Amino acid sequence: MLIFKETKFIKSPFDSEAELEQVIIDNYEYLFGPTSFYLPKAKIKTADGVGTIPDGFAIDIGQKKWYLVEAELMHHSVWNHIAPQVTKQILASQQAITKRTLVDLAVQQYQNDNYTKEKFEDLNIPAINVRQVVGDILETDPIIGVPIDGITNDLRDWARTLKYKVKLWVLTKFVELNNPMNIVFEFPEEFKPELDTEEESKPQKLNTDIAQYEVEISDLINAKLLSSGEKLYMTYKPRNGQQKKYEATILEDGSIEILGQQFNSPSWAALAGIQDAGSDRKTVNGWTSWKNSQNISLAELREQLLNTKVEQ
Repeated sequence: MLIFKETKFIKSPFDSEAELEQVIIDNYEYLFGPTSFYLPKAKIKTADGVGTIPDGFAIDIGQKKWYLVEAELMHHSVWNHIAPQVTKQILASQQAITKRTLVDLAVQQYQNDNYTKEKFEDLNIPAINVRQVVGDILETDPIIGVPIDGITNDLRDWARTLKYKVKLWVLTKFVELNNPMNIVFEFPEEFKPELDTEEESKPQKLNTDIAQYEVEISDLINAKLLSSGEKLYMTYKPRNGQQKKYEATILEDGSIEILGQQFNSPSWAALAGIQDAGSDRKTVNGWTSWKNSQNISLAELREQLLNTKVEQ
């Protein structure tokens, strides 16, 4: 249950898969990351012409990854519904005509949507290179992205058998008690999947006591990679705006103070800065945005922590 003053929100099932799909479209960056953009449903076909329609396609131009998106409800059968549906989508995604279609849709969105265009500009990708950049990403294997309201054991086991990488995110719906039209959705913090076979397949880090998604600023303080009172810095220039530099302070509990506010997440702290600069961006990766006085990013410090063997 969530409580806001006198208002109570209780956990509730999604009305339909379509409701979940729309929530993802409206909030895709909180799953696929701040350098991603989202292409809606499009029919694609296998080599023998069998049609299938993924719920969407997310392309992350910063991480150079792309996702076949399949929104699901936990009560749907893995074996009769999810597995055969995703199998067709994977086969269809490998067809040259599918990749040409997605490149064309991506270029069209770049041309017509300033929000998408800003993401390319932030990465210094000129208009003339957009088609090539997207095409190169689509030549890699897709990640199967499954936002879902809960994960069964069979779904976990099936995901781990696939040749393709799978990420499962759990989304939760809450409705106001006695006012079901007032709805709140809970998303994972810092884009964290509940299951990520891409991370599981990577070589094990030296520090086996903690996983990348679990690292917090307090862990960096405990490892003496950061200290309480230390300053962090970030610069940002919004589209058609002036570049600004922001200074934040690390507090004793691992939170970050900027612009008179305290944030437990580096990404929310960074978002406060870029929106103060005039951007309408909804997300930002604070781990790569914030740097210490030696110009070392939080992401690099996190890697140092993960690659430091802990004595037992």
